Amino acid sequence: MPLLCIASPKGGVGKTMLTANLADALRRQGRRVLALDLDPQNALRLHFGLPPADGAGFAVELLHGGPWRPHIRQTPAGVALLPHATVTTEEALALAAALEQMPERLTAPLREMLADRDMIVVVDLPPGASRALDLLAPLSDLTIVVLLADGHGAALMPDIDSGRFLGLGALPGARQGRLRLVLNQVDYTSRLSRAVAEAMARHLGPRLLGAVAREDAVAEALAAQRLILDSAPSSRAALDLRELGGAVAGMLPQPAEAAQAWWSR
Repeated sequence: MPLLCIASPKGGVGKTMLTANLADALRRQGRRVLALDLDPQNALRLHFGLPPADGAGFAVELLHGGPWRPHIRQTPAGVALLPHATVTTEEALALAAALEQMPERLTAPLREMLADRDMIVVVDLPPGASRALDLLAPLSDLTIVVLLADGHGAALMPDIDSGRFLGLGALPGARQGRLRLVLNQVDYTSRLSRAVAEAMARHLGPRLLGAVAREDAVAEALAAQRLILDSAPSSRAALDLRELGGAVAGMLPQPAEAAQAWWSR
């Protein structure tokens, strides 16, 4: 039942990395997890070891209204994965138009996924404002926004305070309460990076869920198509991700009695 959305004001901030590794961290806590890729870059699959040439996925069914369950992949990490699919620019534009005109193409299958009360659905959203974010934010138990601990991230503070930084307009109090932020690529060896991160943390207060260190281990894990808790379990980034996983798990509804997964029925 829980829905966890991962968003970002712009690309290149490590949103997909966080989605994959947070899904893995939740699975390691004994939760059943489905990772859903709604970002047309179709990069979430790479963190779970799918072959780069494997471009099949969920987006085609969003476009044509077909079945989504056959596209679920069981990954070695134990996380169920629903890849986006490799699409052309024309297909991406057509998909955006379809969701604008027929939002049920996305909301109907998502509600089917959420019918499993013990499953956490972790969604990698497109960067910036998007129709997918607009449709999923009201349904989400928790939306995590990824920011870089740099000048651009600091410059977003006024827009974050107003609730308009994701193009959703001013967020009602209830939705603001379900939104948290994570700082990524904090370079603890850099005085400037630490100072920016500390200033952002003071400003955000309890809205800040945590931070992830900038380390070569993160890029190396992606290059090897592995998850960080597998490839570099003793790294600072791995420690940060474990702590984030614990914090997120504490904010989500707890699992009911174990039930057989709907994709294995």
